[in-house]
Amino acid sequence: MSEQVGTVTWINGPVVRAEGSRYVSMMDLVEVGEDQLVGEVIGLNGNVITIQVYEETSGMHPGAPVYDTGLPLSVELAPGLLRSIFDGVQRPLPVIEALSGSFIGRGIHVDSLNREDRWDFTPKLQVGDKVSGGTIIGTVPETEALEHRVMVPPDVQGTLTWIAPAKQYTIDEPIARVETESGEKELTMLQRWPVRRARPYQMRRSMTEPLITGQRVLDTFFPLAKGGTAAIPGAFGSGKTVTQHSIAKWADAQVIVYIGCGERGNEMTEVLQEFPHLVDPRTDRPLMERTVLIANTSNMPVAAREASIYTGITIAEYYRDMGYHVALMADSTSRWAEALREISGRLEELPAEEGYPAYLADRLAEFYERAGHVETLNGQAGSISVVGAVSPPGGDFSEPVTQHTKRFIRCFWALDKSLASARHYPSINWLDSYSEYIEGVASWWRDEVGQDWHAMRAYAMELLSEESRLQQIVKLVGSDTLPDEQRLILETARLLREGFLQQNSFDPVDAYSPVEKQIRMLGLILNFHRHAQRIIKQGALISAIHDLPVVNTMIRMKTLVGNDELEKFDEIQKEIDQQLEQLEAEYV
Repeated sequence: MSEQVGTVTWINGPVVRAEGSRYVSMMDLVEVGEDQLVGEVIGLNGNVITIQVYEETSGMHPGAPVYDTGLPLSVELAPGLLRSIFDGVQRPLPVIEALSGSFIGRGIHVDSLNREDRWDFTPKLQVGDKVSGGTIIGTVPETEALEHRVMVPPDVQGTLTWIAPAKQYTIDEPIARVETESGEKELTMLQRWPVRRARPYQMRRSMTEPLITGQRVLDTFFPLAKGGTAAIPGAFGSGKTVTQHSIAKWADAQVIVYIGCGERGNEMTEVLQEFPHLVDPRTDRPLMERTVLIANTSNMPVAAREASIYTGITIAEYYRDMGYHVALMADSTSRWAEALREISGRLEELPAEEGYPAYLADRLAEFYERAGHVETLNGQAGSISVVGAVSPPGGDFSEPVTQHTKRFIRCFWALDKSLASARHYPSINWLDSYSEYIEGVASWWRDEVGQDWHAMRAYAMELLSEESRLQQIVKLVGSDTLPDEQRLILETARLLREGFLQQNSFDPVDAYSPVEKQIRMLGLILNFHRHAQRIIKQGALISAIHDLPVVNTMIRMKTLVGNDELEKFDEIQKEIDQQLEQLEAEYV
């Protein structure tokens, strides 16, 4: 039973103050009121305790008791995380629904992970082996898609004196004993870790391998390295959530952690309904078998929204420590920042830009810096790639959350409402976006794909940038006044936009594009441009080039050529050469 350490004296929404014991520690988990609502100590001043409560405080009154658990806000880490749906403080939503219906009842205390489920444990070590934090002592087939590697907790080191035989165990049954300097310690499959403290690793590795998403505009033009950080800012309706869904489904990460942080309930409902039915394209198994969902919608307690991204990143670090590559989606960090702003206002702190607290930048840095490609404590390579959506009001990228986020991320995928209105998806503006991982992943493209991707990308970006400049002239005087060399740039840019950058996430062929297909498509368009340039210099008209049948073929090749039919690009290349050579012969 938790000990009473205080009495509530002041209540302001999710922020509560209590008078009581001076032995309560900062960041302790406490229980407030007769309903024992979950809260966290965020301030101490003499004998006054300031608490942020993760549940609705309606009906609470001064004089209510406060109980201390003596533990920080932590998550439970063990087999059973995958396929689960939690709220912001890792309470299992399906279990709560069974107890209280569609709305979360107050003061419901349930275990984050099921204590009754039994897991097939296979030991990997023997008695007498030396172990330390991160050592893998056994494995559990958590799902058909993923093997759960049971690890020694980071703070344990010693000699294995007993290990359980291969059999089924619950997560809190002993599976090993370790003789440490302070005595024998019993290990179970269950670990607890404070969410606001990063899990340790040996060292960071350089990020040279891209996270392949299957989205051409991302992989080819603005790649994200495994272990990297990216932001997707965009106005309402520009496609942030759909883009994150596509990345979650198709990215070559082994584990997906999706955090719905303060988004509208109907959007999160769509995620919760769709994800369990999505099929993993790599295993033909349900995508949920390698996914953890954290749902904290805008109508749920605001303080739990603030905690949700820490809950998600801690779970991601746990799977990273097993040696897996994890992709974390946070949708959206703007709603999380708004939760910070509301709590800060109730604490009567001095506001900074647009009412956000002065420590907004520090909190964003703490979050994004927990991404990375690392060497784990057991010597394996693991990574967390973080993709955070940003929802600037009115699409204004100069607002504080977007500007501070740009300081801590290295990949910026700027969504454009005008592109979305023109039905161009993904609506990523190729002129406003950037990636600082280009130099790092260039060697991977050269070694794995065998193409000079760096030069091809630079040439394509040059054409798109020139098109933007020419469009300003076209708006004033029309395209007919331009020389044919410049009109060819407009034509090639159209091919790049409609035939390459635009992608249909609902088309069975076009939803995912492997890098080999991406580079072949880009190569065809650029070769067409170079050949057409030569013909125009000999006197050919741009209208004749525009009317070539192969132009329409290049726009449709993204759906005409299947992902396992890349030899068809050779046939399209022959068509291009034949039709251009035939046209060239007329002007020789």
